Amino acid sequence: MLIGEVARRSGVSARMLRHYDSLGLVRPTGRSDAGYREYSGEDIRRIFHIESLRSLGLSLRDVGRALDDPGFTPSELVADLIRRTRERIAAETELLTRLRRIDAVEPAGWEDVLQVVTLLRALGSKSAGERQRAALSSVEEVSVPVEALVEAALSERDPNVAGALRWALAQSGDGGLALLARGLGSPVAEVRERAVQSIAEIPDGEATTLLRDALANPDIVVRRYAALALGARGVADAIPTLIDVVVEGTNDVDAADALSALAGRPALADRIATGLVDRLTHGGVEPSARRRLTQALADIPGTTVSRALADLSHDEDRAVALTATYILGIRDAR
Repeated sequence: MLIGEVARRSGVSARMLRHYDSLGLVRPTGRSDAGYREYSGEDIRRIFHIESLRSLGLSLRDVGRALDDPGFTPSELVADLIRRTRERIAAETELLTRLRRIDAVEPAGWEDVLQVVTLLRALGSKSAGERQRAALSSVEEVSVPVEALVEAALSERDPNVAGALRWALAQSGDGGLALLARGLGSPVAEVRERAVQSIAEIPDGEATTLLRDALANPDIVVRRYAALALGARGVADAIPTLIDVVVEGTNDVDAADALSALAGRPALADRIATGLVDRLTHGGVEPSARRRLTQALADIPGTTVSRALADLSHDEDRAVALTATYILGIRDAR
């Protein structure tokens, strides 16, 4: 079979067949009556073998080794192909993400495109200062897709940059809440923490609903941040978790302040007082937690607290008794 017919039937161009010939990959082994070189059936089978191996990403050099070297084993080469393919997919995925983000801001001209690209690169910079400036610029100068801000906020380790990113997200509205909600379910604790902190910065509305849902999160850190944010928003659902935070001892002062603010509403004061007193009388509460609970009673109005403090002033734990007595004195002075 002459080269033209082989090219037509195989789909491999005559130019490529000549290239294979020059490399010694496959050479016509026969001759026609007119003296033209012809491809035998075995030659054509080799062409198809070459094309099959090329479809896996092998170079022509590796194809030749695979077909001609009896000692050539595919395992190492295939592993290398897998690695290179993954790297290529990752690079292409990154490019696709960048293009989608540029498209999302609907650039009016190439100047806008260049500004967005510059800002996206800055968000991924190794320099904390550059990342922080990019976060601030995303609000003040160049519009950046909210998904890029969320991704940066959920991965940022520097506290100053993280604060700037949360502020930028808060300015962008509730567009990133769906992505942040996914962050609450991340298997990585740090990501969950960053997600709830970012949600807490976004004003009322859907963010408040997400924070309410976060009160049931298995992660105590997520529940703590959600409760503190909800307490500042006057949401009564946070009361049980705020009391848990006081018992736990991390951010207990902030939790006590939030309970005090909520207790300014008469309808909630007795509920908060009862919750604190119930935990104080619970047998499983450690002494240090009982002291924190006693301190948290200080700014909760009502007779329930006054009676509890009177009882606690005779508590077996001297620190609790002294704290209760001191608080009673301040309340009486008022």
